[in-house]
Amino acid sequence: MNRHQFTKRILTILVISLAQTSVFGQAVSMGNGTKNWINVEGLTRDQGTLTFLEVQIEGNGWLVIHPFEEGAPNGDKYVASTYLQDGKNLNVSIDVLKGLESGEMFIVMLHRDTNENKVLDFIFVDEQNVMDRAVFEGSTMIGHAIAAP
Repeated sequence: MNRHQFTKRILTILVISLAQTSVFGQAVSMGNGTKNWINVEGLTRDQGTLTFLEVQIEGNGWLVIHPFEEGAPNGDKYVASTYLQDGKNLNVSIDVLKGLESGEMFIVMLHRDTNENKVLDFIFVDEQNVMDRAVFEGSTMIGHAIAAP
């Protein structure tokens, strides 16, 4: 299985179940943690710009949007990112490069700026991880599958 197929399969499993799923023998889920979260309540859209009321990240990092293509999430690419500073970030706006339609599904998630260079390093370092890795708390990947308002 190549990297694209693997990533797509993992994200599809997470999105469809939105509950605990067995991946490589470890239970994995999507959602918020106690130290990292994305408040999706009150999400607004002004054309191609989404605004999240509150995003919390432990350490500097990124709010990233992955698209859905042909009904499934595509974790091999992203269509928007915005830098976040350590701690609570309020009224976080993110410009979706391809634009958004109301009701269009996407994945919003956190990635850690592992080398602290303020550049999203979306370069695969192994079969499933990019350099600026997804944020997890235990087995919970901090992210949500949601529809654009």
